[in-house]
Amino acid sequence: MSATHAAARLEDGFHRRLIPFLRSRGWRPRTIDYIGYGNRQVVRVLARVVLSRQHADDDSRLSALDLIERRGWRAYVTAPVSFIPVTVVVGGVEHTTVTDRSGYLDLVINGHDLPAGWHDVEIRAKAAAPAYARVRIIDVDTRLAIVSDIDDTALVTLVPRPLIALWNTFVRHGSARHVVPGMAQMYQRIAAEHPNTPMFYLSTGAWNIMPTLVQFLRSHAFPAGPMLMTDWGPTNTGWFRSGQEHKRVALRRLAAEFPHLHWVLVGDDGQHDPSIYREFAREYPTRVAAIAIRQLTPGEQVLAHGTPVPAEEPGEAGRRSPAPEVSGADGFDLAPQLSAILRQG
Repeated sequence: MSATHAAARLEDGFHRRLIPFLRSRGWRPRTIDYIGYGNRQVVRVLARVVLSRQHADDDSRLSALDLIERRGWRAYVTAPVSFIPVTVVVGGVEHTTVTDRSGYLDLVINGHDLPAGWHDVEIRAKAAAPAYARVRIIDVDTRLAIVSDIDDTALVTLVPRPLIALWNTFVRHGSARHVVPGMAQMYQRIAAEHPNTPMFYLSTGAWNIMPTLVQFLRSHAFPAGPMLMTDWGPTNTGWFRSGQEHKRVALRRLAAEFPHLHWVLVGDDGQHDPSIYREFAREYPTRVAAIAIRQLTPGEQVLAHGTPVPAEEPGEAGRRSPAPEVSGADGFDLAPQLSAILRQG
């Protein structure tokens, strides 16, 4: 086994010194629950345990989302609780595990009695109030599923891409985020025409901004679904992880977990979505129902990657995929094209 990268060792050392200091000042563990998913055999439970500032007026069961919705940067100041014992209760059965070095819980539980649909699972981290994460069990009879990018696909943050993380962390209001017209209606239309279609959000954004994204998407009537985010911090092998590889791995994992599903892949042409989706379709030629690409405006292209024209991977020109592909400026353009393709399928 290779040695842990210096960046990860530095981060771990910083946390080892920070956590005792914060505990001495009254900070305590809190569990941030994420939406999970599963099939009739396994369920994937996602969460993170962090140290959070305590306030005299805090309710002991105040949700992490309530904390993060408070104005100001203090709501975002946390420290991960590494390797803390956690008990996850699914269908009345307890499963024990520990968080990873960054405080994340990503637990796959084999065997459960949950029927298809939405359920709550209890997460009990040591010294933290219980949290309740939603999970969606997808029925074997379901045939269609949607994977959607978030930034520049569902919403637009009108600041340059390299500054989005800082903006999302420190801005007091969500006024800089604008929903992409028609995207929520497009997903609702697909769900109406194909009942029980599950929704997955796949993004290179950081987990720590996910609760604010959940609230934003919910307020604009986007369907609920698991958000498969990433961690921008150091890894065991380098200073930063690859966002493109994160998306590739997540797509392949979903394909393996749900071999009966056909995928509608929705993204934008501001970064790497077209090439990643086409690559996936070539790898799974019978599993992609359609690819839908939102075309960014020239101004959005500049904010996304610095030039006013769509980004294109080297060697991608002229390479197509076996899946039908549509494009448009927003959901109102894309929806009728997608509906026509899915009716034919």
